[in-house]
Amino acid sequence: MQRKLLPHARALAAQGEADGGDIGDAADPVARVAEVLDWLEANRYLSQQRFVESRIHVRAARHGNLRIQQELAQHGLALDPDAAQSLKASEIDRARDVWSRKFDTPAADAAGRARQARFLTGRGFSAETVRRVLRESARGAPDDKAN
Repeated sequence: MQRKLLPHARALAAQGEADGGDIGDAADPVARVAEVLDWLEANRYLSQQRFVESRIHVRAARHGNLRIQQELAQHGLALDPDAAQSLKASEIDRARDVWSRKFDTPAADAAGRARQARFLTGRGFSAETVRRVLRESARGAPDDKAN
């Protein structure tokens, strides 16, 4: 039975999109799934740390800290303190990049500012980060004093 499940589990693990729970859900409902998952972890085909790093790498350019943390929580994982600090330090720059790719010009009225704020909030950026980006866009220069 392990021979049947192993290729399927390896393929999912190689995609970098799966943690152990995903493979267990996708595999045939067989009593030996747990055994195969243990074997994959023991042979370093599965790693929660690699999964977390992969999610951060994929999501960081387009999403804020809150969204990344929420996605990891759905998988029962959390950011380690170093990764959380690194994301926090880069959040304002990432929010500026996301804002400039989508809008690139300051909103002309309150409705436009609200639309831009909703967009950034939906991407998982904190309220303070959204306020800073919109304030900077209205002034036309980055607000570096509040780092």
